[in-house]
Amino acid sequence: MINLIAKFFGTKSQRDIKELLPYVEKVNTEFVRLTDLSNDELRQVSASLKAQIADELADIDNQIAELSEQASHPDVDVNEKEHLFNQIDKLEADRNTELERVLLDILPRAFAVVKETARRFTENDQLTVTATNVDREIASRKKHITIDGEQAHWANRWDAAGTQVKWDMVHYDVQIIGGVVLHQGKIAEMATGEGKTLVATFPAFLNGLAGRGVHIVTVNDYLAKRDSEWMAPLFEFHGLRVDCIDKHQPNSDQRKNAYLADITYGTNNEFGFDYLRDNMAREPSELVQRKHHYAMVDEVDSVLIDDARTPLIISGPVPRGDEQDYIELKPRVARVVEAQRKLVYDFLNDAKKKIAAGDEKEGGLSLFRAHRGLPKHKPLIKFLSETGNKALLQKTESIYLAENQKLMPEADAPLYFTIDERHNGIDLTEKGIDYITGSGEDPNFFILPDLSIDLNVIEKDAEFSEQEKILHKEAVIRDYAVKTQRINTVNQLLKAFTLFEKDTEYVIMDGKVKIVDEQTGRIMEGRRWSDGLHQAVEAKENVKVEDATQTYATVTLQNYFRMYHKRAGMTGTAETEASEFWQIYKMDVVVIPTNRAISRADEEDKVYRSVREKYNAVVDEIASLVEKGRPVLVGTTSVENSELLSRFLTMRKIQHQVLNAKYHQREAEIVASAGFPGTVTIATNMAGRGTDIKLTPESRAAGGLAIIGTERHESRRVDRQLRGRAGRQGDPGTSQFFVSLEDSLMRLFGSERIAKVMDRMGLEEGEVIQHSMITKSIERAQKKVEENNFGIRKRLLEYDDVMNYQREAIYKRRRNALFGDRLPLDIANTMYDVVEETVNNSEGNYEEVKLQLLTTLGLSPTLTAQEFAAKKKPDQIRHLYNEAEANYQAKNHAIADKALPILTQVLNEQGHQIKNIVVPFSDGIHELTVVADLQKAVESGGREIVTEMEKAVTLSVIDQEWKEHLREMDDLKQSVQNAVFEQKDPLLVYKFESVELFKRFLNKVNFDTINFLTKADIPAQEAQEIQQEIRQAPTQRRPQPQPKLHTNIEDFDDDHLATGPEEYARRMAENDAMGAGAPPMPAQRQAPVRVAKLDRNARVNVQYVDGTVKRDVKYKTVENDLMSGKAMLID
Repeated sequence: MINLIAKFFGTKSQRDIKELLPYVEKVNTEFVRLTDLSNDELRQVSASLKAQIADELADIDNQIAELSEQASHPDVDVNEKEHLFNQIDKLEADRNTELERVLLDILPRAFAVVKETARRFTENDQLTVTATNVDREIASRKKHITIDGEQAHWANRWDAAGTQVKWDMVHYDVQIIGGVVLHQGKIAEMATGEGKTLVATFPAFLNGLAGRGVHIVTVNDYLAKRDSEWMAPLFEFHGLRVDCIDKHQPNSDQRKNAYLADITYGTNNEFGFDYLRDNMAREPSELVQRKHHYAMVDEVDSVLIDDARTPLIISGPVPRGDEQDYIELKPRVARVVEAQRKLVYDFLNDAKKKIAAGDEKEGGLSLFRAHRGLPKHKPLIKFLSETGNKALLQKTESIYLAENQKLMPEADAPLYFTIDERHNGIDLTEKGIDYITGSGEDPNFFILPDLSIDLNVIEKDAEFSEQEKILHKEAVIRDYAVKTQRINTVNQLLKAFTLFEKDTEYVIMDGKVKIVDEQTGRIMEGRRWSDGLHQAVEAKENVKVEDATQTYATVTLQNYFRMYHKRAGMTGTAETEASEFWQIYKMDVVVIPTNRAISRADEEDKVYRSVREKYNAVVDEIASLVEKGRPVLVGTTSVENSELLSRFLTMRKIQHQVLNAKYHQREAEIVASAGFPGTVTIATNMAGRGTDIKLTPESRAAGGLAIIGTERHESRRVDRQLRGRAGRQGDPGTSQFFVSLEDSLMRLFGSERIAKVMDRMGLEEGEVIQHSMITKSIERAQKKVEENNFGIRKRLLEYDDVMNYQREAIYKRRRNALFGDRLPLDIANTMYDVVEETVNNSEGNYEEVKLQLLTTLGLSPTLTAQEFAAKKKPDQIRHLYNEAEANYQAKNHAIADKALPILTQVLNEQGHQIKNIVVPFSDGIHELTVVADLQKAVESGGREIVTEMEKAVTLSVIDQEWKEHLREMDDLKQSVQNAVFEQKDPLLVYKFESVELFKRFLNKVNFDTINFLTKADIPAQEAQEIQQEIRQAPTQRRPQPQPKLHTNIEDFDDDHLATGPEEYARRMAENDAMGAGAPPMPAQRQAPVRVAKLDRNARVNVQYVDGTVKRDVKYKTVENDLMSGKAMLID
C-alpha cells in the first residue's frame, strides 16, 4: 500500500527536493551575474543586502525604540508600563516574522555571494580589495591578510586549528539545497563527506547579515575551533565577525565579545553552561549571551538525542557533603554480590544437569534464576549461546512474566537481589535485606518506615503534648530521610558492582573514574553520574570518593535549544529519529541527495554462536583485506572490546592503530592516516566523527575503505554512522557487520526466532549464518531499544518541562531585576500578591490583617474595621494595596531626598576621583550595602540608589530561595519514584507536588522581598553620619572564603571558573547568612575562627547574623545554625 502511494505521489524525500529545486536555479542565476564584478563590487553587494534588511525593518525598530523610551520614563505609572512592555513584546515577535520574510527574499543573492567568494578563493592565490578598517583590524590578528597602502590582500591559505589549509571548495547544487533546508529551521540529513561544514556557510552568512547572532553548535571543542577558523575568511571578507566561545574562558570579556560576533561557533555544553552562568549574574555587565536567535547544530542527532538524557548542572557543596556511607556500606554490598555470584554459579550448574537429563521445567527455572541474579555472568552468557538454551530461557521467562508477574516472587525468592538489565534496574529481595543487615543489628536497618501511618499514630496519641508530638514527628521524618539515603547508597553500590564494568562504561585515569560515552567512545571529561552512582563506582574502584553536591542551576539541552527563535541541524543520520525530532523540537528532517551516487556495498550481517568465533572470523577478514591493499576501519562498542581485538591482531602480527577513549588526543592524526593502503584502524563507535577518511589513489583502486562492525549497536543510527565512513563522494567501499549471540543487543533483545533458526540448522563451531531475514530481525531488536530509549528521553523531558516552566518564570523575574527596566512592575505585582495573600489568609479578621501588614509591610492601614467589613474582598485588597504602594513610594522619595545633598556634595568635591559609591541600607535587622553610579545618582535626584537597592534585594532573595527550591525539587524527584508501589504514576505525583512547592517558593520570595523593601532605610539619621556612611566603592572586593562550584561537564580548569560560578558561590555563601531569606548579612564584627571537627558536647561561642552572641553553649545545640550559615564560631 505504501509503495503504491509513493508511486503516485512520490516519497517524502522526493517531494521535499521538488520544492527546493527552484531555489537552486535562482541561486545559480544570481551566481552567474556576480562573476564579472570586481572584488570591491562583490563586497558592496553584501553591504547592500545588510542595508536592505535594516531599511525594511526600520519602521518596527523605530516603534520599539519609541515605546522603550516611554517605558523608561520614571513618571510613567505601573499600569501604563505594563501596557507598553506588552506592546514591545508583540513588536519583537512581529519583527522576527518580518525578518524571516526579508531573508527569504534576499536568499538567492546572499547564497550566490557566498558561492562566488568561495570560487574566487579557489581560483586565485589572493584577492585584492580596497582596505577598510575591518580589513586592517583582522590583518592585525591573522597572517593571511596583508595591508599594502590602501589595498588589502587576502591569501587563500590560512591556519585552521594548527593546520595550514588551502581553500579549494566551491559549493555543489545539493549543498545549496542543504543550505535552504537549514535556513528554514529544518534538519538536513547529508551523507558523510558531503561537506556539512561548507553547507552551513550559506545560512550562517544570510542570517549573520541580520546582526542578531548565529550560533553554530558542534559536539567537541576541536571541531568548533577548527570550523570557526576554516570558514571564517568566507564571512570576514564581507565584514562579518566570526568567533568561537571555546577559545575563551567562561565569563571573560573575550567570551562576551565572541557572543557579540555575527557568527559564533562553540560546543553544545558551553552554550548551555553560559546560559546558566548568565542566570547567576549580579550585574548586567556580567552577562555574556545575547537573545537566543538562530542555532545551527552540527551532528544534531548526537547533541539533541544522544546527549539529551544528561542535563547540564552547575552544583555546589552541601553541608556535611563529605559524610557519606559509600565506604562504610561497600563491604556489606561486596559480600552480598559475592554470595549471589556463588548462588548463580550453583543455579547454572543445576540448570546444565537438569537440561541434559531432559527436565526442561526445573532446568529452565534454574537458568532463569541465574539470569535474574547476574545477567552479565560470563559462563551464563556462554551457555546461552549453545543450542536451544536461549529459547528455553525466553520460554521460562514468559511463564513468570504472565499475569502481571504473578509467579515472579517464587522465582526470585532464593536470590539476594534481582537485576533488570534492560532497564538498568536492581532490587534487593527479603533474603538480601536480611543478609546485608547482619546479625545483632536492628532488623529495620534497611526497611523504610511507612511515614503516613507513623505520623498518624503520633498525631492520635493523647499522651503526647503538642511539643512532644512535634519532636516525635521530626524524629520519624529524620529516620525516614536517613534510611532513604542508606537504601539509595546500597542500590547504587549494587549497580556499580553488577552493571557497570571497567573499560566498558568507564575507565580509571589519573586516579579518577571517567565516564566513556557509549555513542562515541570518547571520555566525557568532568561529567559525573547522578544520584550517587558516581560515588558508588569510586568506592568500588577504591579511588577518592568525591563530596556530595547540590544543584545551583540546571537545564537540559532539549529545553536550552527550544529557547531559540529558530534552530536547524545537520547530520548523516537523522531519518530513523525523524518522529522524535518532530515531536520534541517540531523540526522536519529532509534527506539531501548525494552529489555523486553512493557506490558502497553493504553486506548482510554474519552471525556466529560465540564471541570467540566472531573475533576469529573478524581477524581472518582483516588479514584478507590487508593482503588486497585495502584500508580497514574496524568499529567496536567499548574500550575493552577494542583492546581485545588489538591483542588478537598483535598475535597475528597485523599492524594496526587503536582509536578509543584512552588515546583520544591522537584522534585527528589517526583518522587522517586511516585511508592509506593496508592500514587497519580500530575505532570505538564514532570516535573520529567530523574528520573525513580520505583515500589515496592506490586505496581507491584496491576497492576503497572496508568497514567492519564487530557488534551491532543498540541504535541503528550509530551503525549507519559507521557504514557512512566508507563511500564518501562516490568512493568505492564495503561494510560488513559480524554479530554473535553473546553480544549485548542479541542477549537482551534478540528474537527467539534467530535462536531457533540456528538450533534447527545445527551449526558447528565457527560456522556462520548470513541471511536478510537475520539482518531484519536484528534491526527489529534495535528498533525495540530505540523505542525504549526514546521513552526514557521523553520521560526526562516531561520531568524537565515542569522544571522549565518554573525556571523560565524565575529567570525572567531575575533578568527584570538585573536590568531594572521592568523591576517597578514586578515589585508592584509582588506587593499586590502579598496583600492579597494576607487578606485571604485572615478569613475576614481585620485585626489579623492589620498585624500582618504592620509586620510584613511596615504599614498601619487607615481603614476602620467597619469600613473594611463593608467592602468586598477585591475592593479590600485594592484599597490596602494602594495604601501600601503610596507608603512605599513616599518612603523611597524620603530616602532619595535625604541622600541627594550629600551625593551632590561628594560629586562636586570628589567627582573627578570617584565613579561609584557604596550606600548602606537596613531594615532594622539585616544590613545591605549597595553600589551605585555617583553621576547617575545625582542626575536622578537620588532615585538611582533606591533602584540599586531594589535590584540587590530582589536578586539576593531569588538566588537564595531558588537554590533551596532546586534541592527540594531534587528530593521530590527521588521520593516520587516510590509512588509506583502504590499503583500511581510518579510523573503525575511529581507534577502535582511540584506546583505546591513552587507556590510555597514564590510566596517565600514575595514576602521576604517586600519585607525588606518596605522597611529599608539608610540607617544614619544625621547628614554628617550619612556622609560618613556614603563612601567610595572599593575597586577590589575583599577576599572571602568561597565554596567550590562545579559544572557536571568541565572543559576548563577550576581557576577558569573563578569569575563565574566561583564568584556566584561566594555570593551564595553571603546569601546563606540571610536567615529567613532577607538580603546579605551585616559586616562581621569579629573574625570567624576555623577549628577542627568538634565534639558535639564541646562548649563554644557563636555569633548570629543579626549580631546576637551566645557564649558557652554546647556545640550540638547550635550545630544546625552553624551548618546553614546563620551563625559562626568566634573566640
